[in-house]
Amino acid sequence: MDQVTVLCGRVLSFAHTPFETETPEGAVREYGAVAVHNGQIAALGDRDRLRAIYPAADLVDHGDRVILPGFVDAHVHYPQTGIIASWGKRLIDWLNTYTFPEEMRFGDPAYADEVANRYLDLTTAHGTTTVASYCTIHPESVDALFAAAKARGQRVLAGKTCMDRNAPEGLRDTPQSAYDQSADLIARWHGVDRLTYVITPRFSPTSTPEQLDALGALWAKHPGCLMQTHLSEQTDEIEWVRALFPKASDYLDTYEEHGLLGKGAVFGHAIHLEPREEARLREVDASLVHCPTSNSFIGSGLFEMRALMNAGHRIGLATDTGGGSSFSMLRTMAAAYEVAQLRGSPLHAAELLWLATQGSARALHIDDKVGNIAVGMEADLVVLDLASTPAIAQRSSRAGDLWEAIFPTLMMGDDRAIAEVRIAGRKAL
Repeated sequence: MDQVTVLCGRVLSFAHTPFETETPEGAVREYGAVAVHNGQIAALGDRDRLRAIYPAADLVDHGDRVILPGFVDAHVHYPQTGIIASWGKRLIDWLNTYTFPEEMRFGDPAYADEVANRYLDLTTAHGTTTVASYCTIHPESVDALFAAAKARGQRVLAGKTCMDRNAPEGLRDTPQSAYDQSADLIARWHGVDRLTYVITPRFSPTSTPEQLDALGALWAKHPGCLMQTHLSEQTDEIEWVRALFPKASDYLDTYEEHGLLGKGAVFGHAIHLEPREEARLREVDASLVHCPTSNSFIGSGLFEMRALMNAGHRIGLATDTGGGSSFSMLRTMAAAYEVAQLRGSPLHAAELLWLATQGSARALHIDDKVGNIAVGMEADLVVLDLASTPAIAQRSSRAGDLWEAIFPTLMMGDDRAIAEVRIAGRKAL
């Protein structure tokens, strides 16, 4: 059996959802130590109690640093790693100018392997232990990411991006090839170790009705998979969808009529929803993913977090690499706070941390595995240094409580704040 490791510090565990408690901080329990064994959380408690239970354990003392679940990034495009922070385009121009030329390169297995490993190195350095990623139309791009994740023992969800129109030659598949290649990838990767396959039409403008039908049929055959796509990111995108699908009642209907709406559907952005769409998404318990740095960087709009959460939606948080301008979930939490301020309903530090961990895991239907520190959960952990820079240190030193001490790191922190990362219990950083 693997050696038990006891990590000491300020261990935070979610007992409830902070959006549903009288005070957000009331949803969080603090412990002095966490025991890790065979890649899982074995126990929580104070340091002396866990040392007594596990006298031969390896002891790692993080002092007053904060031990959290590893961050869960619920919507990324790992093939866009190399084009992150490219200047001055809105969505459709962004795709044509930056994204599509870069994605053309992922038919080369060596290039796909290089970027997949670079991406996972970068995200690990920022405390992210689980990602849900779009790949490219090339099966090689999926193989590369899953192989890299499997070698690291990492939980990753991903799928081949399917497009059969409104994309360059070389980045289009067909309804049949999208179905066949996705089915082959499901057979090869879904459920292997910590890997989950996600059926992935990019968005309805780049798929014909025939391809959407094929992917709907594939999802019906493999209901254990998730389905991810984009929804209502920008107003000009919505007008484009109306022109391409004149018989659809709204954007969401372009997915529903082809069998691509239900529990297990994960929709990125969802900024400009109509009332019918909001109601239908909630009715079927589909997931929404907030991508705040992307929404501001590409000029998309302001997500309505508080109202949608109050209505009972599943909501996760994501960097949206590379339309998003950072690999960091800390930066993403800061952006989510700023967007919520502009909406007139600021988010508490506990709510931000929940969104970046358990909320995102819940949106991806893996909250029984990751996203919290609780007995039996997988031991994906991140340790935060609350004094990682002089600016943060001087602010946190004035804090009256834990949440006031954490908040400056959420607003100003970067990879320097990540003191340690563990993936399935093993030290990764």
